[in-house]
Amino acid sequence: MVEIIGVKFKKGGKTYYFSPKKIKFETNDHVIVETARGVECGKVVISNREVDDSEIVSPLKDIIRKATRDDMRVVEKNKIKEKEAFDICLEKIAFRKLDMHLVDVECTFDNNKLLFYFSAENRVDFRELVKDLASVFRTRIELRQIGVRDEAKILGGLGICGREFCCKGFLGEFQPVSIKMAKEQGLSLNPTKISGTCGRLMCCLKHEQAAYDDLLKITPKVGAYVKTPECRGYVEEANLITGKLKIKPEKSDVPIYVDRKDVTVIKDSEIRVNKEELKALKGLEEK
Repeated sequence: MVEIIGVKFKKGGKTYYFSPKKIKFETNDHVIVETARGVECGKVVISNREVDDSEIVSPLKDIIRKATRDDMRVVEKNKIKEKEAFDICLEKIAFRKLDMHLVDVECTFDNNKLLFYFSAENRVDFRELVKDLASVFRTRIELRQIGVRDEAKILGGLGICGREFCCKGFLGEFQPVSIKMAKEQGLSLNPTKISGTCGRLMCCLKHEQAAYDDLLKITPKVGAYVKTPECRGYVEEANLITGKLKIKPEKSDVPIYVDRKDVTVIKDSEIRVNKEELKALKGLEEK
C-alpha cells in the first residue's frame, strides 16, 4: 500500500495521483506539482488515503508544496494571460487565413509554455503561426489539434437532458460508444436522436449499457421463437424496460401481448447492426 492524494487540473479532467510527502491535505486544497507539461497548480479531489501499489503508475511523483496566496495570484494572472493570448491568436489565425477553430488556451503555472487547442476539418500547417506567437509571448508555444468530443469537453454546455455535458462535468476519459449499443437499447437509429451536441454518439449510451445488458439476458429479442401459455410465435416488439412483448402467433395474424416472465424461449434471436446502418452512421462513432 502507498499513500496518495488525487489531483485534478481542470473540471471534468482526469485525476492524477501524487505522493503527499506525509503532509495532510483536504479536498479542495490547491497544490503545486510537476507534470509532463511542466509545473502546474491543481486542486485536491482525493485527500490522503492508501491505495494498492497496482493502482498507481510508478514512479509516483511528490508534490512540490501546498499552494500559497502568492501562488494563487500567479494562477489568476495566468488566466488573464490566457484570455489575451486567445485574442491575439485569433488575430494571427485570421492574418494567416488558416482554416482552424481556436478552442482554448492554457498557460502552465511557471509560464514556461502556452498551449493552444484548436479543431479543424483537415490537417493545418501552423508553423508560421507558431513563429508569430513565439515572437509575441517569448515562451514555448505548442498547438494541439483536438477532435469534436474534446472540443465539447473544453467548451461545455447543456445536453438534451437539460444537464451539463457528461464529458465536462465528470468524465475523466472518454469511453467507447458504438452503434450497436443504441440498437440494443431500442433507440431509433436517427443521427439527431442518438448524437450529442458534438455530433458523435451520446456518452450516456455507455453509462446505461450495463443495465440494458442485464435486461437483454432475461428478455427475448425481436425475432425470437417463443412459447406462451396460449401459443407459439415470434417476438415482433420487445420493451426492455417494462418487459412487455408483442408476439405474432404461428397460426394467426392477430398479435398478442404478454410479459417476458410468461414466455419460454425456444430459440432466441440476435441484435445486429447491418452494413447499411453501419455505413450510414459510422461517422458518429469517430472521435
